[in-house]
Amino acid sequence: MSPTPPVLALPATSEELAGRLQGGLAEVDALLRREVDHDDPFIAGANAHLAEAGGKRFRPLLTLLASEVGSGVNPEVVAAATGVELTHLASLYHDDVMDEALVRRGAPSANALYDNSTAILVGDLLFGTASSIIADLGPEAVKIQAQTFVRLCSGQIRDARPAPEGVDPVDYYLQVLADKTGVLIATSARYGAMFAGCDPVTVETLREYGERLGMAFQLADDLIDIASASEDTGKTPGTDLREGKRTLPVLFALASTDPADARLQELLRSDLRDERSLAEALELLRVHPAMDLAQEQTNAVAEEAVAALDSLPDSEARTALVALASSVVTRVG
Repeated sequence: MSPTPPVLALPATSEELAGRLQGGLAEVDALLRREVDHDDPFIAGANAHLAEAGGKRFRPLLTLLASEVGSGVNPEVVAAATGVELTHLASLYHDDVMDEALVRRGAPSANALYDNSTAILVGDLLFGTASSIIADLGPEAVKIQAQTFVRLCSGQIRDARPAPEGVDPVDYYLQVLADKTGVLIATSARYGAMFAGCDPVTVETLREYGERLGMAFQLADDLIDIASASEDTGKTPGTDLREGKRTLPVLFALASTDPADARLQELLRSDLRDERSLAEALELLRVHPAMDLAQEQTNAVAEEAVAALDSLPDSEARTALVALASSVVTRVG
């Protein structure tokens, strides 16, 4: 497995806090290694495939950082952080099957390397492993994990379906993001506060912050999918367009009444699995005002995450949480 990833850039973080977070991530990484191992070498390799491909470890980082609002990192916080990362990894195996993805984190996706059936089963296995870790943390943690899983799956199901008639497409999409991405990031922050001894009001504050942060994280990903080159992200640009997903920039472009947007709108309503059409759609969308509107919306959601922290007293951890919200919406990969 690859070395422990570096802590995301948090400009306001002291060397001491960064060191504690890095140490906590090393503990998470060690536990992750043990948990994905298996007596069967094939299963062990398939389990570890995406973990070895790298990743930001964003969710466990948030669990560790949220614990700093309380008493800080301890074995329960590390276990919870590992559980949320395993849940995330498991969802990626399923995502790649649903999306027919060929690349994930700059490496072949599990479904491309193995097959769809194996990828689905490995995802299920990792969900089970995550649940086993969380079960050792008590019944409340198990209930939260189950509720998180239900919302995560509901969001994925709704993400593959258009907004129902009479429902605002943007509102519908934002709720999909709250379920599909926001809820697990909310749980990451919630667990960190819970297992570091924070009171219920503080735990709820960090859960709310996490959900908004997760939405901003996904909205930024949607923009990156359009704006970035593959060498920046390890992903193929335009993946969402190819799959027919109507992310925020697409929804804003489709809502335009400017006759000059007719060609772009025609492309966005067409089958963009054709590489030439996809390239044209990306070219037009990258310079369209819809991208700026979507960025404004992304920034606004990140600001809502920061506002949720208003009730917390000033501390280095709070300052770092604010910085994390900023880094989420300004990253390029």
